[in-house]
Amino acid sequence: MARLIYSSIASLDGFIADADGNFDWAAPDDEVHSFVNDLERPIGTYLYGRRMYEVMRFWETAPTSGDGPPSHYDYSTIWKAADKIVYSSSLPEVTTTRTVLERSFDPGAVREMKASRDSDISVGGADLGAQALSAGLVDELQLFVTPVIVGAGTAWLPHDIRLDLELIDDHRFGGGVVYLHYRVSQPR
Repeated sequence: MARLIYSSIASLDGFIADADGNFDWAAPDDEVHSFVNDLERPIGTYLYGRRMYEVMRFWETAPTSGDGPPSHYDYSTIWKAADKIVYSSSLPEVTTTRTVLERSFDPGAVREMKASRDSDISVGGADLGAQALSAGLVDELQLFVTPVIVGAGTAWLPHDIRLDLELIDDHRFGGGVVYLHYRVSQPR
């Protein structure tokens, strides 16, 4: 059975983008990017909302060799190899390979996907992550806390949910980023 993992990079005060929609402060350095790549290798399917897909489709045409950081080339290869499902009622079409467009998020279909796949599934984006959390689909949360406070913006977690979590891993990086990995506890 596949795990559904919600992973995000956020400010110390819990935002994935600031009040103006900027997230340039969240760009991982090579150390963090290499760590992320190792986490992403077992992902067989990415679930995205429209905005996250629009950010991530960069990797479709990103080079896989050259003079840039090896972690970028590695991630480009990882991303291209995975299936992608984009949930959007407004996106006219998807423009990347191995990508399917769904008009609405169906928790039942995601439950079936988890039950029938061997490779893990990742959910990306605050809105889609909130829907998956609210539906009780998320098995694990991975958070990269960036050493910045932005004051307002898009929160990485919904405000109307309560989950008990078990810390299963953590890591500090040289640039001040902290990685926290939690398992969602089963309801009592």
